[in-house]
Amino acid sequence: QVQLVESGGGLVQAGGSLRLSCAASASGRSFYINSMGWYRQAPGKQRELVAAITRGGTTNYADSVKGRFTISRDNAKNTVSLQMNSLKPEDTAVYYCNADILGYNYWGQGTQVTVSS
Repeated sequence: QVQLVESGGGLVQAGGSLRLSCAASASGRSFYINSMGWYRQAPGKQRELVAAITRGGTTNYADSVKGRFTISRDNAKNTVSLQMNSLKPEDTAVYYCNADILGYNYWGQGTQVTVSS
């Protein structure tokens, strides 16, 4: 069973920074991660893609976070991170880690990010 565990969420003032991390692990089997990404969902809103990265390093960002957020990954460690700078109150949401493994999308349980004004 593959598990994704997020960390790094918290409360920060507008203009501040946070770094989210996600570690993928499996028990009893090997696994290969294709794309990884971060999604977020605010109360009453649909879950949306924040950033994604392929195994080869190609990235994609939501327009609202371009220039402020940076996604990166370590293929050897099966981790993905999201550096969030210049945070805004509208970034407040639960952030979820996603990984594509053998054509199946796995999800973490989410980590809360709250940006105060």
